[in-house]
Amino acid sequence: MALTGRAALLAALGSLPVGIWEPGWTGILAVNTPLALACACDFALAAPVRRLGLTRSGETSVRLGETADVDLTVTNPSGRPLRAVIRDAWPPSSQQPLAENTTPERATAPRHRLTVPAGERRRLTTRLRPTRRGDHQADRVTIRSYGPLGLFARQGSHRAPWTVRALPPFTSRKHLPAKLARLRELDGRTSVLTRGQGTEFDSLRDYVPGDDTRSIDWRATARRSTVAIRTWRPERDRHILLVLDTGRTSAGRVGDAPRLDASMDAALLLGALASRAGDRVDLLAYDRRVRALVQGRSAGDVLPSLVDALATLEPELIETDARGLTSMALRTASRSSLIVLLTSLDRAPIEEGLLPVLSRLTKRHKVVIASVADPHVQRMATARGTTEAVYEAAAAAQERSERLRTAEQLTHRGVTVVDAAPKALAPALADAYLSLKAGGRL
Repeated sequence: MALTGRAALLAALGSLPVGIWEPGWTGILAVNTPLALACACDFALAAPVRRLGLTRSGETSVRLGETADVDLTVTNPSGRPLRAVIRDAWPPSSQQPLAENTTPERATAPRHRLTVPAGERRRLTTRLRPTRRGDHQADRVTIRSYGPLGLFARQGSHRAPWTVRALPPFTSRKHLPAKLARLRELDGRTSVLTRGQGTEFDSLRDYVPGDDTRSIDWRATARRSTVAIRTWRPERDRHILLVLDTGRTSAGRVGDAPRLDASMDAALLLGALASRAGDRVDLLAYDRRVRALVQGRSAGDVLPSLVDALATLEPELIETDARGLTSMALRTASRSSLIVLLTSLDRAPIEEGLLPVLSRLTKRHKVVIASVADPHVQRMATARGTTEAVYEAAAAAQERSERLRTAEQLTHRGVTVVDAAPKALAPALADAYLSLKAGGRL
C-alpha cells in the first residue's frame, strides 16, 4: 500500500482552513475523515497486484553496443481495471543511459504507465543497451496499482525471469572483406594478374610464357601435345587452435578495455577468416583451468560458437599455469596444427612460464604468439620538453626494449610473433595467418 502525492496535496490544502477557522481536533477530523474514506474506497477499487500474470518474450542476445527489446505481457484476471506504473528492473550495466552524460551505473530502471481493462492483457517493451559482455538477468517487476481517484495504491513485486546475453562487439569484422579478397588472390580465383600460391596440387593447365618452369609436369606433358603446368592452391583442411590466456595479464587495461577484449576481437577475425579458407578452427581459453572450449564445429557454426563462448569470458586475477595450458593445448590439437596463443609479451611471464615448456608446442606444431601493445607507451617514448616527460620517455624505451628482447627470444625458437596496438592486432594477426598459408607453412 502507498499514499500518492495527490492525497498528500489534498491533506496539505485541507490543513489551511483548519488552521485559520477551526484549529483543533474537530477541524482535523472534518478534513481528514472524508479524505480517509476516499482513500479507502480508492484502495478497494484498485486492481489487486498479486493476481496479475506476467510473461516475457523478445530477444535473448544482442551485440555489445546495440539495443535489444524485451517484451513484458501483463494479464489482469480481476474484475477491476488496472491503472499502474510498472518498474521493470534490470542490472545497471544493461540499462540504456537516459542522457549522453549519464553513466550506466546511474541509469534508472525503465518505468511504464499502463492501463489494462478487466480480463485483458497488454504488452509493454523495455529497450536494453548493455555496456558489458555477459548474461544480463531481469530483476523484479514492481507494480503500483492506482484506484480511480489516484489517492491510494496497491504495490507488489513479481519475478519474471529472462536473460539477455551481450555478445562481443566484433569490431574487426570490417577487415574481413579485405582479408577474404586477399585469400581469393592466393587461391587464384580473382581476375588480377596473380597466380594462385600454395603447396597443395590443384589442377593442370597449358604453359604460358612467364610461368615457373619448375612447375612443369613432364609426365602429363608426355601424354599431351602441349606443355602442362601444375597449379597450386593454399593449404586447406588445416587445424587452427586459438588459445586465449585469461590470466592476470589479460586483465590489464589498454585504453578503455582489458587486453582480453582486444585478444577476443583478433580471435574472432582469425576464426572467421580461417573457416572461410576451409580450415578447422577450435578455441581454448585457459588460465589455471579451462574457461571456454569450442571444438568440432562446422564452417558455418564456427563464428556463432566462438561469439557465444567468448560472451561470458572474463579475465581472472591469477597467474596462468603455462604447463597446464601447454598440456591442454596439446590434448586439444592431437595432430600437427597452427596454435595461435593470445597472451602478453611481458618478460617475467614469458621467461618464467612459457619459455621452459615452449619446445613441447614447437616440436609438433606451428606456433604464433599475438600480444596487445599499449599505444600509450609509444606516445610516452616520443615525449620531450619537461623533466617528467624525459623520464616517461626513458621508461617507455626500457619497456619497448624488453618486449623486443622477449619477441626475439620467441622468434629464435621458431615462433611467429605479432605485437600490435588493440585496433591493429586483429588485421595484423590475419595477415600473419595469410602469409603462413601462402608459404605452405601451416
